Order: sequence, then C-alpha cells, then structure tokens
Amino acid sequence: MAKASNTHLRKAEGSKKDEFYTQLSDIEKKMCHYKDLFNGKTVFCNCDDPRVSSFFHYFSYNFENLGLKKLITTCYKNQDMDLFSENKSERAIWLEYNGDKNGDKVPNPEEIGINYLEGDGDFRSLESIELLKQADIVVTNPPFSLFREYVAQLMEYGKKFIIIGNMNAITYKEIFSLIKEDKLWLGASLDGRNIWFRIPYEYEKYHKIENGIKYAFVASTIWFTNLDYKKRHDDITLYKTYKGNESEYPKFDNYDAINVNKVADIPMDYKGLIGVPITFLTKYNSEQFEIIEGLNTYSILEGPTVETRGKYLAQVNGKPIYVRIVIKNKKI
Repeated sequence: MAKASNTHLRKAEGSKKDEFYTQLSDIEKKMCHYKDLFNGKTVFCNCDDPRVSSFFHYFSYNFENLGLKKLITTCYKNQDMDLFSENKSERAIWLEYNGDKNGDKVPNPEEIGINYLEGDGDFRSLESIELLKQADIVVTNPPFSLFREYVAQLMEYGKKFIIIGNMNAITYKEIFSLIKEDKLWLGASLDGRNIWFRIPYEYEKYHKIENGIKYAFVASTIWFTNLDYKKRHDDITLYKTYKGNESEYPKFDNYDAINVNKVADIPMDYKGLIGVPITFLTKYNSEQFEIIEGLNTYSILEGPTVETRGKYLAQVNGKPIYVRIVIKNKKI
C-alpha cells in the first residue's frame, strides 16, 4: 500500500491534486451549529461534484428539515457517475434542487434539475459567478491551493459561507486581516484536528483503503465562516496570573509582548500585549480579546519593514518559534 506523509499531502494541496472530498459525518457535526440560519436560504456548493458530494447529499436529504429555499451545486467537467472528476469529459454540469415533490422526503433523480455549463465549472468562471449571485450561503471544501482567491471572491460578492481550509491559512495576510477585522472567524467542531478525506482513486499516495475507496487525512483542518454561532461568544476561562510569575512569561526578543505557549496559560491580569499560538483562534471571542498583530519572521500584516528587516519577530531568547498572534485583553 502506498501511504502518504503529511508533507506529501501538503504538496498535493498546493498542486492540481486538490480533490479532497469531505465525509458526511464531518459535515453533519458542523452544520448542527447553524441549522436555524438556513431557513429560507439558497445554499450553493460551488466546488463539488454533486453526484458524489457529501455536501449535496447532506443538504438535499435535509432540505425540508433546514427549511431551504434552493440548493445549487457545480463541479468541474465529469460525466462518470461513479468516479471522481479528472476534468477530461466534454461538459460540466450544475444541479438545482428545490425540495421534495412526491412526498417521500427523498431527493429523487427526477426531482433534481440537471443543467449543462458551457465552461468547465471553475468557481471563477462567469457562469459560476452568476450562480453565486443567487446564493445566500456557500458551503463547500474549496481547493486549498486557491484558498486566498476563493475567500476573496466570497467577500467581493458579500456572501455568507462555511468552508473547510487548513489552519495554516490563518497566516496568510489576506485571511488574517479578515480575522482581525472580525469579518471571518473559525467555525465550530473541528478545532484544527486531522480529518479523513475521500480522494480520487488515481491518486498514488493515500493513508488507507476501505471498500475500494482511498482516504487520506490532512493535518490541522478547520472550518472558516462568517456565520455567527453561540459558542464563539463564550469567554476563555483564565485562571493564571502574571504578577508573581513573570519568569514564566518571557518577552519576544524583537517585539514588545510576552509569549504564551498554551492558551490555557494566558494570564488574567496582564494589560499589555500577549503572543499566543494560532490555536487560540479556535476559542477566540472578539468581545474578550482584541487581535493586534501576527508574528512570523516578520509581521503578517506589514511584512518586512525598515525597522524589522533582518529581525525574527516570533523569537524568544534567541530561539525562533512558530507563528504567534498578538492579542490584548479587553476586559482588564
């Protein structure tokens, strides 16, 4: 069995092999946090083959329970009902489902409108954008390699969304800026863990095969959204103190903030700037903390400047550490 390392999969995410298909169980765990927000809405899944997509399956089978108005899905060119798209066939399609017609509460083929696209079904195509304009909420697993461009399009057209990405996308200037401005945040449920994705059979690298289907897991997978949910307004419970424990909180060598290695160790009594791991965002409440900056080699927001060029900002006692988010407690 040819198994994949996480390094290989990360490379795949940056190449043309971006077909990582989300499992139904992970979609179900996520959508339960947003059920009330779908009522009367048109949902668009614009990076899915609707014939094999778990997103289409979830929303079509739960159409009435969610009170949806319409479900639309598009995909790249594919005419094979049983295989993943290899972008080799003549026509791409988009499906439209408007709910149960015969009373059995099952999305039967005759109830699903099949429409052909002139182009290849890419989310950036004019045809896909016209469908996007109809949507209220976009839900999908977009290509990781095009994540910046994908999110930029959603913001340009003012769409609500729930999408899957990698936690490292937080370090992209474009994404981090949206998080800082409270225009985008991490969704509930995944919290940066590894999840299994179904992948096309022709992929040579994978982690396991079950019933003839190849699967791979990608580390640090999270949901990004701009839909509100109750949990994101919960304060992080703080129980440690800075006063009397100053030695536990060294300052960065080239930035005026203390470093905290674990979210649980954030001091409740520190008024200044605090550098925390990016996992902080899985618990972040913008009413409790303000995001000031992101530290890597340079500032995530500003990049290298005259003052910081040649200075590693995320460094403590001469040792570079992984990306830190600089925060300030609003409630002190």
